[in-house]
Amino acid sequence: MPSYGWLLALSLAALTGNNAGAIAYERTERNCSLVPPYLPSTAVNTTLQLQELRERMRPLNISAYIIPGTDAHLSEYIAPRDARLAFMTGFTGSAGTAVVTQTKAALWTDSRYWVQAKRQMDCNWELEKDVSVSSVAEWLITEVPPGGQIGFDPFLFSLKTQEDYDVNLESSNRSLKSIPANLVDQVWKDRPPIPPDTLTQRSWQMKVEHIRNEMRDNPYQPTALLLSALDETAWLFNLRGNDIPYNPFFYSYTLLTMDKIWLFLHTDRVSEELKVYLNASCEGPLCVQLKGYDTVLDNLKTYVAQPGVKVWIGTEYTNYALYELITPQDKLMTSSYSPVLTTKAVKDETEQRILRDAHVRDAVAVIQLLMWLEKAVPEGKETELTASEYVNKCRSKQKDSRGPSFETISASGPNAALAHYSPTNETSRRLTVEEMYLIDSGGQYLDGTTDITRTVHWGTPTAMQKEAFTRVLMGNIEISRTIFPSGTRGVNMEMLGRRALWEVGLNYGHGTGHGVGNYFGVHEWPVGFQGNNIPFRAGMFTSIEPGYYKENDFGIRIEDIAVIVPIQTKYGHNFLTFDTVSLVPYDRKLIDTSLLSSEQLQWLNKYYETIRKLVGPELDKQGLHEEKDWMLRNTDPFMTSGSSASVSFLFLNWTFV
Repeated sequence: MPSYGWLLALSLAALTGNNAGAIAYERTERNCSLVPPYLPSTAVNTTLQLQELRERMRPLNISAYIIPGTDAHLSEYIAPRDARLAFMTGFTGSAGTAVVTQTKAALWTDSRYWVQAKRQMDCNWELEKDVSVSSVAEWLITEVPPGGQIGFDPFLFSLKTQEDYDVNLESSNRSLKSIPANLVDQVWKDRPPIPPDTLTQRSWQMKVEHIRNEMRDNPYQPTALLLSALDETAWLFNLRGNDIPYNPFFYSYTLLTMDKIWLFLHTDRVSEELKVYLNASCEGPLCVQLKGYDTVLDNLKTYVAQPGVKVWIGTEYTNYALYELITPQDKLMTSSYSPVLTTKAVKDETEQRILRDAHVRDAVAVIQLLMWLEKAVPEGKETELTASEYVNKCRSKQKDSRGPSFETISASGPNAALAHYSPTNETSRRLTVEEMYLIDSGGQYLDGTTDITRTVHWGTPTAMQKEAFTRVLMGNIEISRTIFPSGTRGVNMEMLGRRALWEVGLNYGHGTGHGVGNYFGVHEWPVGFQGNNIPFRAGMFTSIEPGYYKENDFGIRIEDIAVIVPIQTKYGHNFLTFDTVSLVPYDRKLIDTSLLSSEQLQWLNKYYETIRKLVGPELDKQGLHEEKDWMLRNTDPFMTSGSSASVSFLFLNWTFV
């Protein structure tokens, strides 16, 4: 039998020391097979909330209760008051589903978060290493007796989620029971309130008319459009709020018809200035009727009861509670995404220009971080957490900064093998010259949203680390330099980001890219490289972010934002390519140029010329001369052949103008 004092001592050493390797890494995870179970200091005791939730379940005659990790708008990022999954389980990852019965509790999440879940959950919870509805349903069929009912909040289920559960449970003699009053909210005594701030404003009438034209042109002739995703309403009215961390959104729904606009929000937060801005005191087609957020169900039900109406919804972001009100079916029109989301995905010339400008200023902040770390890490005083704080401090000094665009991923050594790890006081590791370091961070600015990842090594990387980094870079470059017909789907070129890794038996388990907004969400759907993303068109912005993660050792990701632009080809017209707008050099010592093709080296040198051209003047403008010297050193052009990332003597005397 192991000594529990020994286990505790090793766990504390893993949290406070910096020994790399699997043993130190594993001490931060729970071990429920021991008697008594071993729990790290990061685990959350969930006994009380489970007891109270089960008490709420009994009078409703439900055998199980499903707790998704989203909100009533099916948002990717949610407000603290909607973090029901985290409150019940202790697990704070961005993807997961929990189920509670009277005797068991289980969490489903994907491979990015398995280690994190073991660090944060106590032994009340089983960890299911899957995310599919079929896996949850299979577990429910085992745990729920025949004839049993399974409770769920219809506001937190998408149409597809509800349909998938129905399909998987239909022959099992178990059924879903819709419970609109969320049970977790009823036991969450200190649930955070909605922030009290008023909303901010810009202009909106032309957008409303544009969307109405799309409704008129649709052959199915919808009479109304229901907007449920928070960024839909924010975009339509050019409004921003602060209800959701890192995202400038506010709780809202919109019902738009050809002659009326209903905006559902918390009306007690609306200023007189905003009422004037929205023409809220009139009754015309460009007058916004302000309705209480909680009245959306009643108002939608009243509208649908009228003869001859048809409501258009985007199924990806409409919750089941709203969907089930739109009956009969001939009053419903569906598409995967609303015309607002597909229109918003293509930036106009002004939006493209200012989003590029935001990335130039953001590059300054990242360059400041990398230069500082290069000096500070050898002294042995900096940690993952201090690095995260430093880059956010640098961004806060940039023009029009509105804070980070997501929780910074600052990870060294084995922590970097967790694709979405963020440091805490308990888990933050000291940075050393002996380990790789990954920093994935972004900023919100009034003119744009940024997201960039760089991986560095301040000492001597191993041959495997250098090869893996180079192959990840090759994937980034191969996508970035690709020329393709307009209308090509990202999923059809996604493998280009993996091919160099696949050639040596490596891979990564996350997506290759996502859309990004103009002071909106850092993950802006429906742009990207996944199967449910829309075809690429000029004016879309997407991330390109291949990676590689060696468990318990290191992690690599190289992420840039690129805008899709037209390109002239020898014969064809209407072809596109990517123009990278993230402007920070890669770590030279991790690049093995002998693996790169001449075309890849040419792309890399041209990219470095662009960094010099665009970021150099901004560094001069801000008086950051030392940072400019650092940037120039790290953007020296590469030789077109050779085995290392050295520079050609022909270029050594280049000066930046």
